[in-house]
Amino acid sequence: MRSLLFLSILFLGYQLFGQETKYFKSFDDTKIAYSDEGKGKPVLLIHGFLNTRKNWDKSELKKNLLAKGYRVIVPDLRGNGDSDKPQEDEAYAQDSEVLDLMFLMVELKISKYYAVGYSRGSILLARLMTKDRRLKKAVLGGMGIDFTNPTWKRRILFRDAFNGKITEETKGAVDYAKSINANFKSLYLQQKYQPVTSKKQLAQIKIKVLVVAGDEDLDNGSPDDLQKTIPKSRLKIVKGNHNNTYKSSEFSKSMLSFL
Repeated sequence: MRSLLFLSILFLGYQLFGQETKYFKSFDDTKIAYSDEGKGKPVLLIHGFLNTRKNWDKSELKKNLLAKGYRVIVPDLRGNGDSDKPQEDEAYAQDSEVLDLMFLMVELKISKYYAVGYSRGSILLARLMTKDRRLKKAVLGGMGIDFTNPTWKRRILFRDAFNGKITEETKGAVDYAKSINANFKSLYLQQKYQPVTSKKQLAQIKIKVLVVAGDEDLDNGSPDDLQKTIPKSRLKIVKGNHNNTYKSSEFSKSMLSFL
């Protein structure tokens, strides 16, 4: 009886906290943490700004992907969670975060995969679509067209906020970052070197893409305009705001139907 109880507790702990954290060294020896659960077609989940891979554990999507027989791979982007947090500019320049994702697929010997990004994760995924032929389908969640502008004011506001210039608009994010002991220098560099994928580059994307946004989420520009820029794409608007849409069952159903 005690053995059965012990096994039950272990199983419950596994479900609550996920599979063990794994690590690999990326192209510049930065250590990247990730989880790798399930078997089947691989799906890469890319978290947003001020998030970690563990935020996906709160979503219906990750749970449902595993239940449907997918292999779910979720990294902590450099500067976040259990990954290294380099403090030098060059560690974030020249699409370093995107290269981490590509090197992770090499590490896992994956030749074809799907990917889902949310918020800033979608910005990285947009760039990844232009670089990695192994990527066969992509979902851009919680994002509009504004990231295609290299002088996007919202990016600059948040870049400056984590370099000491806090405004009323960014105060909430800064306070939250303090509450989770986030690394401010790394957050600043993530915004400073955030990839800019132009409308012209998006127009050359050949894979199928789903753009999903909450009906109360327009802070990052028009998701409709983003969808119209990408040839083989479609748009899905679901209920929710920027902070809760990715957790919802409606978001999950949209993903699973698309994949």
